[in-house]
Amino acid sequence: MKIRELIEATEGNEKLNNVSPDIDLDMDVNISTDTRTIKQGDFYLPLKGASFDGEKFINQAIEKGAVGAFCTKDCSANTFLIKVSDTLTAYLQLANYRRKKLNPIVVAITGSSGKTTTKELVASVMSEKYKTFKTPLNHNNEIGFCQTIFEAPDDTEVLVLEMGMRGLGEIELLSKYSEPDITIISNVGTAHIGRLGSRENIAKAKCEIVSHQSVNKDINVFIAHNDELIKKTVNYNGEKIYYSISDVNILEKSAHYSKFEYQGNTYELNVGGNYNIENALSAINAGERLGLTTKQIQDGLKKYKPIEKRWEAVGVNINGHTINVINDSYNANPESMRAFVDTIFELYKDYSLILGDMGELGENEVKYHSELGEYINSKKNLNPQAKVISIGKLSKNITDSIKNCETKHFETIEDAIPYLKSSIIPPTTLFLKASRSMKFEKIIELLK
Repeated sequence: MKIRELIEATEGNEKLNNVSPDIDLDMDVNISTDTRTIKQGDFYLPLKGASFDGEKFINQAIEKGAVGAFCTKDCSANTFLIKVSDTLTAYLQLANYRRKKLNPIVVAITGSSGKTTTKELVASVMSEKYKTFKTPLNHNNEIGFCQTIFEAPDDTEVLVLEMGMRGLGEIELLSKYSEPDITIISNVGTAHIGRLGSRENIAKAKCEIVSHQSVNKDINVFIAHNDELIKKTVNYNGEKIYYSISDVNILEKSAHYSKFEYQGNTYELNVGGNYNIENALSAINAGERLGLTTKQIQDGLKKYKPIEKRWEAVGVNINGHTINVINDSYNANPESMRAFVDTIFELYKDYSLILGDMGELGENEVKYHSELGEYINSKKNLNPQAKVISIGKLSKNITDSIKNCETKHFETIEDAIPYLKSSIIPPTTLFLKASRSMKFEKIIELLK
């Protein structure tokens, strides 16, 4: 962006500190928020957090070649400054300015679980017709949104944004600055219920995604899981589409493959699990609204591949034998855990599970873990020869509630490794699932 645009977008006040007044306002600059990676000619935008203040490093940014900086207070740096009331707001304003400049079709996605998978599926489908850019990994907060906008190539036609939240108002803010054309809610569950208090509040927070969605454009639709709570909560006057697994006819299903019929057309996925089929339905509907042919949608879905820690298959050598490990430890909540278990019990014969703590479940966290154990114990297709291993503090409540197969509990990953090495033998497939904070990828590293 040009320096002139930085001022215009943020309504900032220019200020020269002991420097020549002939700075080129039409000079093109990149925005940098990190002095560790700043380059010659960048414009520094210092962010602030609970334990850091980027404005303390303005002089360091100038020494590394920055041509100017944003600030919120008087600064002694000898450079060109743009004074704003809040630097994060300025970053969001700049992102919105660039969003309008690029003018892509914006698809915004949220949900208690499945939002990252849905984002990947939607992007895979859209790429069959449009130059598509998506939120990298799970960079789904305000800063991640801004980074995504600035990383998007100038020729981006469809921008697929993942939106996360930890409380009310956060998705509304992302909606305000992204101005989505298509919005998707994969589901409303109990993730973050410890912060929001109830599923009703979670639905309210998720439905903020439509707050700044226009109903006056050629392309505008709200797509969501067929949940009465979402229907009751969402306040949107444009087209609404609801979907669920009951809308499909499943033709084939295995551990790493799904074939299903939806609205008269047949689709394939190189992943198993009903929840993946459900996530694909939102991609199908979004693709149809953007004019993709059935074949383009079919091809896009078939090309989808899970990202790291999402049903990631790894071979591990234990005592001279190769054990297949499926790592799905990207995140976990009661709903995604149940879907995980259902898929394994339906599609696998020989398996053992390693389950860890689920985070941010609030005062009922013990209850949610116990209920998961009861759910596993109640499944008629639970293999009595299977092992369910829990690691962590809360997860002990899972295995304590299971009586119909062998269980073990360990406080730490390191404690569990000797048991796993001595007890997991072929043809067992080992499945890992926990909240990301448990760092279950370490299990694979230690087994290797």
